[in-house]
Amino acid sequence: MEHLYDLLNERILILDGAMGTMLQRYKFTEEDFRGARFRDWEYPLQGNNDLLSLTQPEAIEEVHRKYFEAGADIVETNTLSGTSVAMADYHLEDFVYELNVASAKIAKKVADEFTAREPHKPRFVAGSMGPTNKTASMSPDVNDPGFRAISFDELRLSYREQAEGLIDGGVDILLVETIFDTLNAKAALFAIEEVKDERNLNIPVMVSGTITDASGRTLSGQTAEAFLISISHIPILSVGFNCALGANQLVPHLQVLSVKTDHPVSAHPNAGLPNAFGEYDETPRQMADQIREYMEKGLVNIVGGCCGTTPEHIRAIAELAGKYDPRPFTHYSLQDSV
Repeated sequence: MEHLYDLLNERILILDGAMGTMLQRYKFTEEDFRGARFRDWEYPLQGNNDLLSLTQPEAIEEVHRKYFEAGADIVETNTLSGTSVAMADYHLEDFVYELNVASAKIAKKVADEFTAREPHKPRFVAGSMGPTNKTASMSPDVNDPGFRAISFDELRLSYREQAEGLIDGGVDILLVETIFDTLNAKAALFAIEEVKDERNLNIPVMVSGTITDASGRTLSGQTAEAFLISISHIPILSVGFNCALGANQLVPHLQVLSVKTDHPVSAHPNAGLPNAFGEYDETPRQMADQIREYMEKGLVNIVGGCCGTTPEHIRAIAELAGKYDPRPFTHYSLQDSV
């Protein structure tokens, strides 16, 4: 994976766009989510996009293929909620490992096809590890600020299972993303380090937080710099921000990261802010024009899209990125970081 560092020094790498936005186009029904295997499952399953890797794998493969065709260098696995903590909502905890392996294999199959077709432009797969629906540092009960719905160890074990599945499925990178509670992220990163040590692995890790509002803080109250400091003890490939905000609103926070870290910086913002119906109206050209500022100011090494983005958005961003140099960064050998 030293090759990744070489590529990051050569050009801005392109991450894919939203999986959920693309899957909405299929208009899958409850029956589609269930497939033959979960036809008689006693709980509702519609809306569990991660499960589609088992019940509608052809659709997941097609989405990955469209993003690679649009110019993506890295696609994320369909596993944003692929932990036992999140899958408990559907009573599918026992399928988490299998789900992550399957998702990784689907993405890796498509990545290998494109790499074989264009050896000069290798494609990579990032195992997506999302924030879960429970937080380790905030109480869900306004009447009991000291209450916690989950412990650090519970999160660690849940993330460990996901990381093992993604690695066994063949991902090239692990991406801890959409971090709104840094303690959750630290549990994920701790779990990853455990797996790396036990398996003597050196898999690169990307970290991407989420600034949730105009105050410039994560949901757990950290500024961009505080977030960076909190995860800087972990050997990582890159650090950045995604989701919650549109491209324009992320600029000042990316500037902080760019100044404060020697690591590559990533960004995959939403296609603007959602409208009254929860939909994203920003066109590919509008979004690319805003992301141009990242590149003109030399803020990023990896850029893509989050909520509301499509292959058309990624194509516009990729075409733009080819005109700019990547942000300079200090080269850290992955071997040295162990």
